[in-house]
Amino acid sequence: MAEQLGGYPDLASSAVGGRVVHANDQLFADRRNLIRPEPSAHEVTAFGPDGKIYDGWETRRRREPGHDFAIVRLGLPGVVRSVTIDTAHFKGNYPPFASIEAAAGEGHPVAQDLPESAWTTILPKVALKGDSPNTFEVDSDRRWTHVRLSIYPDGGVARLRVHGEPVADPRHLTGTVDLAALANGGAVTGCSDMFYSSAGKLILPGDPLTTEGGWENARRRDGGNDWVLFSLAGAGRLRRAVIDTSHFLGNAPGEVRLTDGATTTSPIELLPRTPVRPDSVHRFRATRDVVTQVRMDVYPDGGMSRVRLLGELDDAALLSLTLRYLNALPGGHQEELLQEVPDLSIDDADRLRTSTLTAVPEILRGYLLG
Repeated sequence: MAEQLGGYPDLASSAVGGRVVHANDQLFADRRNLIRPEPSAHEVTAFGPDGKIYDGWETRRRREPGHDFAIVRLGLPGVVRSVTIDTAHFKGNYPPFASIEAAAGEGHPVAQDLPESAWTTILPKVALKGDSPNTFEVDSDRRWTHVRLSIYPDGGVARLRVHGEPVADPRHLTGTVDLAALANGGAVTGCSDMFYSSAGKLILPGDPLTTEGGWENARRRDGGNDWVLFSLAGAGRLRRAVIDTSHFLGNAPGEVRLTDGATTTSPIELLPRTPVRPDSVHRFRATRDVVTQVRMDVYPDGGMSRVRLLGELDDAALLSLTLRYLNALPGGHQEELLQEVPDLSIDDADRLRTSTLTAVPEILRGYLLG
């Protein structure tokens, strides 16, 4: 799941904006099922005009040489740490082998038209088991924007999970941004209770359609209160907080409070204990202190859809995130970026391509951060 605590998020999930942008074949089952966030479901008696209906991606039986493939544009570009090729419910029709390649580029390239040289193998051809999650570690420190799942020779895959670390483009981190957003490098690192749904959902992109898309805890009977700890993308000055209780009608908190989560004794109060309403989007001004973590206490319990912590990264944090981004770019993406930098000489571009940066060069700082 994209919002799972204690592990890497799913960079490919449709819940974070991932999309299956191409598949060479999907006769039996739609390619879009590959990245749905929920586990694959199965109805034994469900048949359609083309045969058995599966909650996954399934190609026809191949009668000529070759193999099938699907391309996913990651919702969160980043460093891939592991992949799961889940063949749940595919027993006599799963692919016996699979591999994964990755690519990266500026904007939204037409991935199926990229030359073969643009793709790098991050998971060599491996054997799969049917009706099973097949999880593999990935050894790559590059930032990828697309992955290509190849199956040999054909068959069905229920879900593709691409777990890793989001690496935000620093051009989208200047000015006032959501310091807690998963897309920007924020994370939920602690929570008192997730009985009904994960607190990690609070920092996902978009707006959920039901309470299932947010965080909800159990009813508290002990006189205490529930809480969530957010780790920000970097040290930043918090200015505003958006507390969204949309869809939570009889189960929203009565009050919320925000404090500096890095301080356990006499924490700095960023938002005093404040009443909130059910099914409402609340916008509050926050104390403008530089923080790296924020703790949200809810009183006494209750759920909400989203939390946005708006502010500006401090200069050192922004430069650190920019340096990480530059050093994680694959060669092809780095080449695209350097070609767009005004007044960058050929000699300087060659030097940047062949070195691991320890600081952000001034000419790139001006281009990326304005």
